[in-house]
Amino acid sequence: MAEMSAEKVDDMLMCCASCGVAEVDDIKLMTCAACKSARYCGVKCQREHRRQHKKDCKKQAAELRDEILFKQPESSYLGDCPICMMPLPFDQSKSSLYSCCSKLICKGCFHANDIREAEKRVLHRCPFCRKPTPDTDEECDKQMMKRIEANDPVAMLEEGIEHHKKGDNIKAFEYFTKAAKFGDVEAHYNLSCLYRDGHGVEKDRGKEIHHLEEAAIGGHPFARINLGCYECFNCNIERAVKHLTIAANLGHDQSLEKLKHLLDIGLLSKEDFAAVLRGHQAAIDAMKSPQRKAAEIAGV
Repeated sequence: MAEMSAEKVDDMLMCCASCGVAEVDDIKLMTCAACKSARYCGVKCQREHRRQHKKDCKKQAAELRDEILFKQPESSYLGDCPICMMPLPFDQSKSSLYSCCSKLICKGCFHANDIREAEKRVLHRCPFCRKPTPDTDEECDKQMMKRIEANDPVAMLEEGIEHHKKGDNIKAFEYFTKAAKFGDVEAHYNLSCLYRDGHGVEKDRGKEIHHLEEAAIGGHPFARINLGCYECFNCNIERAVKHLTIAANLGHDQSLEKLKHLLDIGLLSKEDFAAVLRGHQAAIDAMKSPQRKAAEIAGV
């Protein structure tokens, strides 16, 4: 049956799913944007085939979405420090964002650069782009606005956060939306919160879930926790465990605590929890370095 099904899919991809015409030099087929499993020679054929294809399309699109959603990302949404190329810790007090280049630098590299500058008695510069660090908040704001004008999503995100802190959620929504369009993962998470709470926009459960999923795919652990809670509420424990496991394997402590709770109430096996513990510890170890330890000891 599996071989027949695969052959059928191959045939569908080579021919129009409605009229059956094959793709040749003068006929180019377009793919169904939702399920990617049906192709059509034109809009007319796609419309005529819609009623017949709708059920399978919805099912296959959901399966395709789940395949993407539950894939373990290589790193968290924070990525790696651009200097030491090691994963950035979730505790953002252990990293510094530079307005000149919008780079998040770990405190280990920040501290090492600080020591070098003190020894050579030179001006403070960004450890990454080497531009002089601004002396005032006004200079910092000007640098951030230049980054926004250059369509930097990190700068747009930061500007959105500042507007949110001031209570201007309409402006925050605008900046988060722009940052999300340029691929910023945290912007997607922040948009999910605005849609959940109805701040600056009408409450919309569907859009909240969409942005949570986009953030989760990008490696945002709190998006995984929120999706996990949503699945638990709907009694989809297996999906909830998947979300929390992915976040825990990135080194997220709170996700591990949620899984520990599921273990305690008998919804997760000891073997599965032990595997998560190993993945979590491996992620934590990958964030450690002598430079970061020295920064911690120095109180940086």
